[in-house]
Amino acid sequence: MSGGAIRHGIRPDDLAHCRAVIRTGSLSFHTASRMLPASVRDPALALYAFCRLVDDEVDEGHDKVRAVLALGARLERVYAGAPRDAPEDRAFAAIVAAYRIPRALPEALLEGLAWDAEGRRYGGIGEVRGYSARVASAVGAMMCVLMGVRDRHALARACDLGVAMQLTNIARDVGEDAAAGRIYLPLDWLAEAGLTPEAFLARPEATPDMRALVARLLEEARRLYIRSEAGVPRLPQNARLGIYAARFIYAGIGTELRRQGHDSITRRARTGRMQKLGWLGKSALYAGGSMLLPQPATLYAPPLAETAFLVDAVAERGQASPWWGAGRTGALLETLAALKARDGAAGQQGRRA
Repeated sequence: MSGGAIRHGIRPDDLAHCRAVIRTGSLSFHTASRMLPASVRDPALALYAFCRLVDDEVDEGHDKVRAVLALGARLERVYAGAPRDAPEDRAFAAIVAAYRIPRALPEALLEGLAWDAEGRRYGGIGEVRGYSARVASAVGAMMCVLMGVRDRHALARACDLGVAMQLTNIARDVGEDAAAGRIYLPLDWLAEAGLTPEAFLARPEATPDMRALVARLLEEARRLYIRSEAGVPRLPQNARLGIYAARFIYAGIGTELRRQGHDSITRRARTGRMQKLGWLGKSALYAGGSMLLPQPATLYAPPLAETAFLVDAVAERGQASPWWGAGRTGALLETLAALKARDGAAGQQGRRA
């Protein structure tokens, strides 16, 4: 067993499995992760493999409700120290124990996936940020924990990066989501463009109004990408290159969207190997301090209202409560209970049929 495996407790075969999952399922993260030191990269691969698994279970499964409920049970087993006998679960349980990951973080991710399962739509950009906080910023906060960072300001900027990346995802996938009957765009923005969700889903088109809406979403992401940069110097020196790489590679998707006229309905924005190499070079300049960083005041900007609960869950506050926290929030319990009730009602209806 390698020295890294001893520190984080992940079995070598489980780590190899997680690495393979990320290599095939998330090329952008795999590229950026190669810039991280092994002490951070290995547990990060385990973290992302588990997050990828839970996302795929809900996104690709035939029964999203049961998938979320099953994931809740799996997470319960992880925090009980008895994970399911699967590589991703064992590896995630190992880093939960080794790095004392607050339970509120993976539970926030689960809440976001529960919102997906119930087909929730979002009235305004604040609600979209709230969803992004759960499915993306929660992962960014867990990455900070893996690096030993619990500084409030660094956490707030990491959460900014998570929201920016998710907004980029939403902007890129408008057409694919519509084809699947899903919509993550702010409904009030759609209304301003003279569209109802039903009309758009029935006939998604890259109209000038829709292109303008995508551009507006990317501008929201761009602002947060810039804010996020101020937090990177608060991270360990040997981890900064990888985080800058993730920031620039993901923002590059938005650049491609702009080049194709903000059409994410008839086309999908893709980035090439040479572009990624260019962004890695830029990341190296930033990590080495060869380029000017944003004004220091950016670092101290308060967290987004939608991500403040994640910062609070991680930041050291001198409380005597157990590191894993009190467990599920009332909102998550209510969401899971509603899903369970819906699942039971659907089962009864099926039996009557």
